[in-house]
Amino acid sequence: MPHLDDATRTELEAAAFRRLLRHLDEHKEVQNIDLMILADFCRNCLSKWMVAAANERGVELDYDGAREHVYGMPYDEWKAKYQQEATPEQQAAFAARQAAKQEAPSE
Repeated sequence: MPHLDDATRTELEAAAFRRLLRHLDEHKEVQNIDLMILADFCRNCLSKWMVAAANERGVELDYDGAREHVYGMPYDEWKAKYQQEATPEQQAAFAARQAAKQEAPSE
């Protein structure tokens, strides 16, 4: 996207991020552990990345506030309504994913 100016690129990236949040909100059945197994990130990661981006820009944003934005509600409420206990298969797949990351050569 080198033909785009910085402001336009930032607007497009922000719009895509908002769409990602809507998509995740529309698919609450997709558990964070599933995201971690398949894509190595989850809703909590997005929240942490938002906090890190805010810190880099000298903007105050706490983790709970970022999670509420990402989840569309307080995290404890989302967790009570939508989070399921991880199955033994999910736990094993997550452990295998983490082990593979540890064994992968550094880039």
